[in-house]
Amino acid sequence: MSHASVERSKSNGQQGVYRTIWRWHFYAGLFCIPLVITLALSGAIYLFKPQIDAWVDRPYQNLPATDKRSTANQQIDAALKAVPDTEFFSYQLPDQENQAVTVHLQQSGERTLVYLNPYTLEVLKIVAHEDQFIRLVRTFHGELLAGNAGSVVVELAACWAIVLVISGLYLWWPRAAKGVAGVLYPRLRQGSRIFWRDLHAVTGIWISAMVLFLLISGLPWALVWGSAFKEIRQWNAVPVQQDWSSGRAEEKSNAASNRITPIDLSETLLSSAMVLNFASPVLLSASRDNPDVWTLKSRHPNRPLRSDAWLHGKSGEVMRIKPFHERPIIDRVIGIGIAAHEGQLFGWFNQLLGVITALGLVVVSISGAVLWWRRKPERMLGVPPLMPDVRIGKTVTMITLLLAAVLPLLAISILIVLLVEWLVLRRFEWSRRWLGLHHD
Repeated sequence: MSHASVERSKSNGQQGVYRTIWRWHFYAGLFCIPLVITLALSGAIYLFKPQIDAWVDRPYQNLPATDKRSTANQQIDAALKAVPDTEFFSYQLPDQENQAVTVHLQQSGERTLVYLNPYTLEVLKIVAHEDQFIRLVRTFHGELLAGNAGSVVVELAACWAIVLVISGLYLWWPRAAKGVAGVLYPRLRQGSRIFWRDLHAVTGIWISAMVLFLLISGLPWALVWGSAFKEIRQWNAVPVQQDWSSGRAEEKSNAASNRITPIDLSETLLSSAMVLNFASPVLLSASRDNPDVWTLKSRHPNRPLRSDAWLHGKSGEVMRIKPFHERPIIDRVIGIGIAAHEGQLFGWFNQLLGVITALGLVVVSISGAVLWWRRKPERMLGVPPLMPDVRIGKTVTMITLLLAAVLPLLAISILIVLLVEWLVLRRFEWSRRWLGLHHD
């Protein structure tokens, strides 16, 4: 074979791999774009959870101290009377003396928050835990308000978004020395086609690292991946309950497991809990296994600031304190990742990075849709065509197998896509033409 033939064969092979990856990038985008925009916008809102919570609770701050302050037991009794047929779940420590007290009640795993004036025992607000605005945003972001089915769809979108980013990086990677225009910044004066292409590619490359981090750090919450990870975590002798949940069903199960009656939250116990000065918000609840032991948990959004403590219910003695740095290494890594994912690890700059990434995802999604719409033939889906006799390189095969191994939903969905395309769509001329399954 001549040198020219070898070079031509090599070039055809590279072009074939490029088109195959472009094809999978197209499939990933087709599925992901609506969900990516939805999750980006809802995630951007959730980044500001502390500010939103403070704004929602502002009417219950700075209450006038009109009478002698009521005891914690009186406050719990008033909450239970306000919401009949419920049980005590936890008592949220107030940050200030003149702040409303929040008592968490539960029934069958469903929590209700009761805001009380600590001086008059007036009920100021009753709201279901899941009906709070920021909780609705969180539930929508995690499962599209559709339960386990929605959680699976979101997880599937996250898996395909990882494919989208990795394949996009390959398609973007400069293959010739042509400068940084169109690579690191968009060309604005070379026509609309170049503009939309560059806007898509350049925005994608600048946010790709952060997007991959957000996708990977969100997997522990996912229903399928998170459940499998929980099992592996337990195999590795980590018996402590993790402080994140994979799905709403697990949250309800954890809530239902904290039931204990009767409740006696003494002033001595409350004072001991307040003295520890854990990062707010802090919840005090009775242990299910031993009513004489109470658990104090910080639920601060910056998880490395969280601590747990166990106190004796009658004496208030602090029996044990467990700060974040004493947790298993795997939980610390996940906790730091979750805090960064939620924009709470390093203050306002973390939130800013999250907002920029979310807006970048919207730009990439819209520009990708525009590119597809402009290039697709009329009345066709416009799937990038394959070259005949394409052979995938070893590197691409290994990356695909690795992603499929660590992302089970991705592996299943890839098999479904291949089976539908090979066994159904390729058999009919109209579907082949609509998909664009022809060779150049």
